[in-house]
Amino acid sequence: MFDVVTDEVTMPGGGVAARDYLRHVGAVGVVAVDEYGRVVLVRQYRHPLGRRLWELPAGLMDVDGEDLPAAALRELAEEADLVAGRIDLLIDLHTSPGCSNEVIRLFLARDLSPVPDGERHERHDEEAGLELAWYDLDEAVARVFAGQITNAAAVGGVLAAARARAANWTTLRPANTPLVR
Repeated sequence: MFDVVTDEVTMPGGGVAARDYLRHVGAVGVVAVDEYGRVVLVRQYRHPLGRRLWELPAGLMDVDGEDLPAAALRELAEEADLVAGRIDLLIDLHTSPGCSNEVIRLFLARDLSPVPDGERHERHDEEAGLELAWYDLDEAVARVFAGQITNAAAVGGVLAAARARAANWTTLRPANTPLVR
């Protein structure tokens, strides 16, 4: 998932300093909005925090040769048992630029349908205990401001989706827009 690296960095004043950071493989996430204006969230245990968080369906870019939209659709199917008929680029987020180069690309998925029962992903490890819930997008925004959704990608994705909807989806970009790290 990541490596800890140390770089020697030339400072603006001319000095050199060692800087440690996490070099991350990258990730994708999906804000899936249904025809009723609801967004699907998954609740997953996160060991560093010792508790479960509400998050978007999301995952690592850990499949060789897989493009970002395909990875997002894979994660949507694996974690939410959903297929999207339409996917657009919502936003890119640098999750913690003070200590990591991780970037997560968030997509907006619409025209949703269920993955057929016989084709559903078998969940293991932390995914085995996923809880799935649908929230009206406005309710999800309220949950962000109430401190009930704190995962950075979920916060950014929910707020971006609400803003994109308010702009009649005109702010969306094509799903295959090149990623700038």
